[in-house]
Amino acid sequence: MDPMEKIFGKTAQMTVLKNLIEHQNESTYLSGIAEETGLSHSSVSRVITPLIESGIVIEKPLGKQIRTFQLNMDSEATRLIIDFYNKINQILK
Repeated sequence: MDPMEKIFGKTAQMTVLKNLIEHQNESTYLSGIAEETGLSHSSVSRVITPLIESGIVIEKPLGKQIRTFQLNMDSEATRLIIDFYNKINQILK
């Protein structure tokens, strides 16, 4: 079991956040996150919204219907989450 899941449980939002952390220097699409995590498009869309609203994730429109997502590395909260993720994985693995 993943160390983050041991602490917080397996939720859709945690799964999406973990996926974005693991690809932190890349932009991705909603469908890419859904495919990599096994979540539905609607689940990813639902749980990524609060991450965008809190400034942890940046959403960039690409055309009229396509959106890309990436961690907001300018956000102190994002950097703290990544630091916590890395440290907890070192301790509990």
